[in-house]
Formats: sequence, structure tokens, C-alpha cells
Amino acid sequence: MSLRMPQNLSTSLRGETGFSVLQAELLAEQAAALGRLGRDLETALAAFGAAGGGTSDDDALIRSAADAAWAFFVQREACGLHDHDLPIAHYAIPPKVLARVGAR
Repeated sequence: MSLRMPQNLSTSLRGETGFSVLQAELLAEQAAALGRLGRDLETALAAFGAAGGGTSDDDALIRSAADAAWAFFVQREACGLHDHDLPIAHYAIPPKVLARVGAR
């Protein structure tokens, strides 16, 4: 006697559907955008740190770092990641930048 998969369950084994391919592409793009914004944040924070590392009052550098942090936080939330404490600690985002973003 041979066994056959139930017809209602075998559709998931047939391969990728158009929706699953689209969903995978969207998730890949979200992850790539988050990576790009993370690198942008690192670059802006490095420029801010090189100019005095939190003691600088250069408004343009603070604004640039705050804009990069805000964009990164927005993309994280679009990915479903709503807790920003870990990236704040990981990137060591200074309080001056966070105050400009409005995160703290």
C-alpha cells in the first residue's frame, strides 16, 4: 500500500508561489535598507565623534547624526523592530543626538 499526501497540504510543497517570492524580495529589500542606514548612521556618528565626541556644539554635525539616527529608527520600525535600546547602546549614540531625534 502506498501513501499519498493529502491534497490540501501538498500545495505548500509545490514550490514558491508568486506571493512568497514577492514577500522574500520585500524582506530582502527591508534588510538591505536597514544595513545601508546603519552604515550611514555609523558614518555620521564617526564624523560627530571626530569633531569632539559629544563636546562639539557644531549644529550641522549633530543634525546630520540625528537625521541618520531618525532614518535608521524609522526603518527598524518598518521592519517590526520597535525597541531602540539595543541599537542606541550598540552604536553608542550620544545624548545630544538622541535629544535632537526626540528618542530620549
